[in-house]
This record gives sequence, structure tokens and C-alpha cells, in this order.
Amino acid sequence: MELPAHWYPERVGEVFRVDYEQRAREAEAWRRSHGVRPAREDARSVCLLAVDVQNTFCTPGFELFVPGAPEDCRRLCAFVYRNLGRITEIVATLDTHVSAQIFHAAWLVDAGGLHPPPYTLVSVDDVEAGRWLAADPSLQEHLEHYVRALEAAGRYRLTVWPYHAMLGGIGHALVSSVEEAVFFHGVARETAPRFEVKGDNPLTEHYSALGPEVTHGVGGREIGRRNVVLIEHLLTFDAVVIAGQAKSHCVAWTVADLLEHAPALAPRLYLLEDCTSPVVAGAVDFTTEADEAFARFAAAGAHVVRSTDPIDAWPGLD
Repeated sequence: MELPAHWYPERVGEVFRVDYEQRAREAEAWRRSHGVRPAREDARSVCLLAVDVQNTFCTPGFELFVPGAPEDCRRLCAFVYRNLGRITEIVATLDTHVSAQIFHAAWLVDAGGLHPPPYTLVSVDDVEAGRWLAADPSLQEHLEHYVRALEAAGRYRLTVWPYHAMLGGIGHALVSSVEEAVFFHGVARETAPRFEVKGDNPLTEHYSALGPEVTHGVGGREIGRRNVVLIEHLLTFDAVVIAGQAKSHCVAWTVADLLEHAPALAPRLYLLEDCTSPVVAGAVDFTTEADEAFARFAAAGAHVVRSTDPIDAWPGLD
């Protein structure tokens, strides 16, 4: 399918105001001229799960920019427009933070009261030796429990991330070009996108769209839980296509959670490998971990595909 005239690939790295009224008129005209049917009439339901496609990760100059993300977003927008009549629903997750969270510098101090720099990795040994402490002494026991729980579960070490995806800030918003494509799709298909907030729990990291890294605190007290409602919603689709940022973290853990908690979905999972990139920042490079994760997902039955491949030619959808 041709691409709409308003779509300018070179703007994908910009922050701009979407002209909703104009896009809505164009989407309605597009529906009529291209014979696009309402999503509710789809014989085969396809969900696009767009993980954290936000300025904070995808726009150059923002807080936790992932190299490769602008190109990923350009390909993702083109994928949405080319497959407008095939994508039934778009689910967009929004990483959502405030300053005082366990993975932000304000939460931790050293013995001299200084906060850690971004990308500091905090191990069990670091906490037990007193190299890093909870800034609020009342939360020290939780910090000790938390890093042990991460290690026991084979998760990444507690990482001090730059302040990012701050609630109410521009970084929290979807990339403008992606927001525009999501809006255009909703009007053209007479359906509404679904937005899922994640990551606002101060006591745990929350990479996966489906649940936090640690669900129970000291003494077994629940501090978070799996998003069962979202899992059950995704299970209703014939295909779930996953893209977004970052391949090594939020995308990888989302897919891993789906395979663990909804294994029946495995043959219906399609991972857009050219619409996601790993975290690479200075000395921190998670490329190997990301590639190894995608290899595991493929071995578990998920399909690794490209955005330029016709959906009708994907395995299981032909």
C-alpha cells in the first residue's frame, strides 16, 4: 500500500505538534479511497504492541537515547501505514517515572552522602559492603532484599539510569511521528489505541510491559503484580507484533514474560527485528544480551521477522 502524503520520514527525529484535525480528515478520506474496513470487521486480528516508543529513548538528545531508535521508528511508522488495513489494534506502552525511584540516583547514596552516576551497576556485594545505601534509611532493608531478589531470579543487576521518561515531561510522550501514525490508524480503522502505563512503582524496576522485576518485598509483602488484564487481552489476537525500545531491556523482558505466562501465544508472536535496538551507552553495551534473547525467543516458537516483509507471507499468517 502507498504511504500517506503527510508522512515525512526525515521528521522522525523531531518533536512536533500533530495536527489532529487535519490528520483525522485525511484518515477518513484514506479509508474511503482505499476501501479500508473498520477494525471490528477483521477476520484475522493483529495487534501491534509498541513498547516504550517515547522521546526519552528514541529522539536524539533525550535522556536515554538508544542508538538506532530513529531508524527503528521510521521503519515502524512505514509498517503501520503500509499495513493500515491489517493491523487491528495498536497497544502502546509508556515507561513512566518520577525522580524518587530505586533506579534513579536520588534513591541511593554512598557513605559520604553522594549519589551514584548514571549507569552505575549495584550488586549484592556493593549493598552488603555499604558501598551503596538507600538515601532514606527506612528503605535500606528493602534495598538489600531487592538486589538479592534480582540476583536470585537471574535478572540484570540494579542499574542507575539517567532520569528519564519523567511523568509530565516531553520525554514521556510518544515520538511525534509514531503518535501521528497511531492516531491516523485509529481514525482510519474506527478503533481506539490502547495505552498501558508501566514503571511508576518507586520500589522496583519495570522493564517488562507485563510486570515489575520484583513483585514482593521484605516479608513477602506485595509491591507489584503481573498485568494479567493485558496478558489476557493479547491472548485474544491471532497475531501479536512487537516492536519498540529497547531490544535488550523492555522489549526482551516483555517477550520473555509473554512466553512464560502465556506460552500458548508463542506461535502467534512476531518480533520486528528491524524496529528495535539494544541499549548502548558509553561502556555499557547490551547488544550481545539482546541478540541472545531474540535467539531464545525464536527457539521457543516466536517468529523473528522484518517490517518490510509482507504480513501475509509471515509464517502462520499465509
